[in-house]
Amino acid sequence: MNSIVFIRKAMHWRQILKSTFLLTVCLAFLSSCHSKSGTTEKFVIHKGVNLSHWLSQDFGWEPKYTYIKESDIKFLDSLGFDHVRIPIDEQEIWDEQGKFIEPAVKHLLACLDWCLKYDLRAIVDLHIIRSHHFNAENEGGHNTLWTDTVAQQHFVNLWIELSKILSKYPTSHVAYELLNEAVAPTADDWNQLFNKALKAVRQLEPQRVIVVGANMWQTVQNVPLLKLPENDTNLIISFHFYSPLMLTHYKASWTPLKYFNGKVSYPGYIISPTDLKNYSDTASEAVRNMVQELAEPYNKERIHAMIKPAIEFAQNKKLPLYCGEFGCLPTVPREVRLAYYRDLISIFKEEGIAYANWEYKGDFGIYFFDNVKLKSLEPDTALILILLGN
Repeated sequence: MNSIVFIRKAMHWRQILKSTFLLTVCLAFLSSCHSKSGTTEKFVIHKGVNLSHWLSQDFGWEPKYTYIKESDIKFLDSLGFDHVRIPIDEQEIWDEQGKFIEPAVKHLLACLDWCLKYDLRAIVDLHIIRSHHFNAENEGGHNTLWTDTVAQQHFVNLWIELSKILSKYPTSHVAYELLNEAVAPTADDWNQLFNKALKAVRQLEPQRVIVVGANMWQTVQNVPLLKLPENDTNLIISFHFYSPLMLTHYKASWTPLKYFNGKVSYPGYIISPTDLKNYSDTASEAVRNMVQELAEPYNKERIHAMIKPAIEFAQNKKLPLYCGEFGCLPTVPREVRLAYYRDLISIFKEEGIAYANWEYKGDFGIYFFDNVKLKSLEPDTALILILLGN
């Protein structure tokens, strides 16, 4: 064989072997950084939905344990959503003796397994506990969490127990939200309890992503009052957005504004200046404040300005910002409702805010809803396209 040809062939095979080695190294690196589906190992979310009224606030609309099935997770994945928020209630997961309710735990874990199968992220949200309900004031209840140290330790213990069954799931795909919509007397009360629970979870799971919202129903204006631990980068700052309530909860029976039957609009004045002037159901300070905020028109610019302090706070902390709940009831005229959703999603996309609408099924859901039969119907394509940013 000609020596030049031999050298060229040797160099050729050497280059192939070198390329093969480099390819192997690259694949190994990518495998270590990616899940089976090719997504990064960091818990990253963009657009999702809440799986409400299943393991939390079960209203009996459908048989409990068939309300959410694998086909639902597959459907959400096929649409293009990348995560779900899973509200759970203490009374649904633990009996009164403090023991796990096995069928409920089984379905929660099954749902997380389905999420892994379809590469959806999941946030397990402790929504209601026996000592704290976010809507206790309007439902005749009373929260003892903020005055009872035993209840506070019990809250921490719930997460220690949850960690034991959830820690097997990869931090890339499952995150925890320690308490939904805290309604503490002061921001400091919530900051102290949240940090106590966070410390307990961190001792068990240092890398688990924790979602934390502000006091007073996770309202956006209270986000800057959060006191977060220094140097904990595995946090997501959350807020909920239902403003203005007169629009988003129009005729909702569980709100103090349920008796208003006038016309609502958006953008512009939510209710006409005449209706506002004549609105007389303002016995409580909460209602007076809600009505007062309607004195000026609402539009995308005003909503953006309301969210801006939370955006700046998250940027200062170098942490992601997440709107874990938002929505508008179908009692609102359809075009008005869709216009509101369009503006919110537009703001979220422009500011890089992850979001999960309230909800998957139900009256706020991505299906049309029969308010008489209390049943979800066919998917609302127009709403779904808006929620996906299309």
